[in-house]
Amino acid sequence: MARENINDLVAFVAVARERSFTRAAAKFGVSQSALSHTIRLLEARLGVRLLTRTTRAVTPTEAGERLLEGIGPHFDEIEIQVDALSALRDKPAGTIRISAADYAIKHLLWPKLKKILPNYPDIKVELILDNGLTDIVTERYDAGVRMGEHLAKDMISARIGPDFCLAVVGAPSYFANHVEPQHPKDLVNHTCINFRLPSSGGLYAWEFEEEGREIRIRVDGQVSFNNTFDLLEAVLDGFGLAYIPEEIILPYVDDGRIVRVLQRFSPYWDGYHLYYPSRRQSSPAFIAVLDALRHRQ
Repeated sequence: MARENINDLVAFVAVARERSFTRAAAKFGVSQSALSHTIRLLEARLGVRLLTRTTRAVTPTEAGERLLEGIGPHFDEIEIQVDALSALRDKPAGTIRISAADYAIKHLLWPKLKKILPNYPDIKVELILDNGLTDIVTERYDAGVRMGEHLAKDMISARIGPDFCLAVVGAPSYFANHVEPQHPKDLVNHTCINFRLPSSGGLYAWEFEEEGREIRIRVDGQVSFNNTFDLLEAVLDGFGLAYIPEEIILPYVDDGRIVRVLQRFSPYWDGYHLYYPSRRQSSPAFIAVLDALRHRQ
């Protein structure tokens, strides 16, 4: 088979898996129009339509699904074998793609990675911001980051952070006109800043604990976000109370820019873990990144 034919098939697999010409084109570093032209030539050569294109989505046809199932695993195996060759090099090399929430990237991943990456110039790391519960296998990430309670049972995991706690906070300007809540139930009488969950689209119900009993409160307010650091900005601007990771707010509490309340009701959860499918264990680059990220007490 001619090399260009193989390249066309690789392009097809990428588009079919990404369900998007835009994302696949970005992955290959080519224009969307060039990639679309490649797929049209492949379809013409094979004499069958492989993809159904609409203004909102790209999906494989029946023939496309059959081709994807037939050749996709073979290209995956080639990629694995090529990655494995890095073990024969003097230094770990390769690209590691990690999906993680905004808080985890800023406070857990980057502070550790920026210290070790200068020692591994042949390792490339992509940190993809994702506050949802993405399927890392489907999206072809090497690893993801989640709290311990959300880990999939078929994944290998390593703890990368301490136990995790959220804190209810508000600006002094807000409390100048509102009485501090004494119990989580008092939050229904306050203006709160909601966090919209990317995975379900719903609003996060604030979780508390009293004498071992779980309390969930649905709060209301004028604004909602799906980014943790936007919540913090809204708090600082006096728009109400928010429930934000403790590590983020401590410097602001210390210098008086925000006030923490209901601390005794905020439970600690099992901290963040890096999780990944077992096939990535053999990569020296992945092992180097994993070792750097491990939580050490």
